[in-house]
Amino acid sequence: MKKVLAICALLTVGLNYAQENLAQSTIKAVLTGNQAQVVQLAEAFAEDQYDWRPAEGVSSVGEALMHVAGANYYLASKMGFPPPEDVDMMSLGKITGKENIISALKKSNEFVLEKIMMVNNSELNEEVDFGFAKMNKMGGLLAIMEHNGEHKGQLIAYARSNGVVPPWSK
Repeated sequence: MKKVLAICALLTVGLNYAQENLAQSTIKAVLTGNQAQVVQLAEAFAEDQYDWRPAEGVSSVGEALMHVAGANYYLASKMGFPPPEDVDMMSLGKITGKENIISALKKSNEFVLEKIMMVNNSELNEEVDFGFAKMNKMGGLLAIMEHNGEHKGQLIAYARSNGVVPPWSK
């Protein structure tokens, strides 16, 4: 009987935590899917396609991927989570080469996914100045998710323009 009560207590605590962090866990789940597809696209491009851009003055494949990585750090930093000490925000744009770009992207993805769950429910309505807009932390979490989705779409168009089929649609 004690074991049953202990299991029930643990389940109650677990369900309570899940309920309390419903927004964060939902955003994290959607973002995880978007991030995985962006990485799949990054891996599907050939090394020489990383410099391709649809027109002069428009981001290349590599630049778009590094923009996503930089934005992950930037948005999280505005919510109180500075980038890791070994990440130089001013040098992110100088990273080149398919392997290096994918590595930097994955590192920023892991970072931002970890930080999402560190935003407490009591903080979700706190106002943050992101530089481009003032919104609450909930809006910031949604901006991270939306931004990744926006650039997934951009990279799908880049892929199709280069004869690269998104791996999940083969």
